[in-house]
Amino acid sequence: MTTALPPLPTQEPATDRLRGLACRNCGRSDSTPLAFVCPACFGPLEARYDLDLVAAILDRDAISARPPGIWRYRELLPVVEPPKRGLAVGSTPLVRADRLGDRIGIDQLWIKDDTRNPTLSFKDRAVAVAAARAVELGLEALACASTGNLAGATAAAAAAIGLPAYVFVPADLEPAKIDHALAYGATVAPIEGTYDDVNRLCLELATETGWGFVNVNLRPFYAEGSKTLAFEIAEGLGWRTPDVVVAPIASGALFTKLGRGFDELARIGLIERRPVRFVGGQAAGCGPVADAWGSGSATWSPVRTPDTIVRSLAIGSPADGDGALALARATHGSVESIPDADTAAAIRDVAQLEGIYAETAGGVTVAAAAAARRRGVIRDGDEVVVILSGNGLKTPDARRFRAPEQRGGLGRPGLAAPIRPSFSAVETWLEGRA
Repeated sequence: MTTALPPLPTQEPATDRLRGLACRNCGRSDSTPLAFVCPACFGPLEARYDLDLVAAILDRDAISARPPGIWRYRELLPVVEPPKRGLAVGSTPLVRADRLGDRIGIDQLWIKDDTRNPTLSFKDRAVAVAAARAVELGLEALACASTGNLAGATAAAAAAIGLPAYVFVPADLEPAKIDHALAYGATVAPIEGTYDDVNRLCLELATETGWGFVNVNLRPFYAEGSKTLAFEIAEGLGWRTPDVVVAPIASGALFTKLGRGFDELARIGLIERRPVRFVGGQAAGCGPVADAWGSGSATWSPVRTPDTIVRSLAIGSPADGDGALALARATHGSVESIPDADTAAAIRDVAQLEGIYAETAGGVTVAAAAAARRRGVIRDGDEVVVILSGNGLKTPDARRFRAPEQRGGLGRPGLAAPIRPSFSAVETWLEGRA
């Protein structure tokens, strides 16, 4: 579904609030179109805003009067104005999860359910911002390197605004995620190797083609879309922050942008600044940031050959790994390493206790919350928000990984032989199951 979005008020100084891009490491400004790496120190570029101006023109009442979606926070997003066309993204539910909280020992647990976005993952947020910027720049195509969810999000966003989409993925990606991108008419290129191999290829393609690669040459804009999760959490809690936020770590951008989102809200006076502990989760079979955390190292080492069912997080060289590690340390949080069996068990728990079907990244996040609680990072009485970043329909085999009814390995669930359509036959079948 597409939606026409309301324009900014004519008196709103939309271009003055956006100060362009600057290097996160050295602070150097850069106004080059499609720049994403600092030419001086090779650090990542980020969008910068005049937050004093934003504070003067934005308040809670203005936000609450706007339609749902990420563009209700438009002053804190790096586009001149919201797009005239695009998918209806954001304003996903913040769900109280008491039964799951009882299972993992957390007194006040909330689920930020981003399985409800148009293509069933949080990637719709980031891609919406990148696509809007691509339109402003007059680019002729959208493209991406993807571990799965980004493939569908990019393809759908391109379809909604009328651009061709080119999606590059590891050849062994889950078929459901490839089919998802194909359904929107994208050109999908399966590449031999890992996600990091795909990403290196797309760095070259972005230079040669001039396409808008959402997570390469549009990355400074793309990454800002993840902040809207922090904005919605704060608004959903009555304009305050929780004690702990738990999120998956792939590239690390989602994790670090959650921290930036809360910081910006505090700087413009929409929330009171309170300490928030950030807990990240990575799969044990591809967890460079979690491994660094566990060893006490100041830096992470790349994982060359991922070995995990959690393909959506299988990034061996995370672009924002340093930032994720720093955020967890600075806030007295943690980065948890989660075995695949724990991930699958967490997927089953959240589905059966809260009625929400999460994909593997969500299983990692729930399991990370449980691990952080056991180790005392999450304390008695803490209010905790867990990010569920994608829908389990994209990874249907994962929940059965080492499940008791499977007795080993993945595969189709074992169903009974067809039952005769009679009460007595069903009664006999139910008694047998009991």
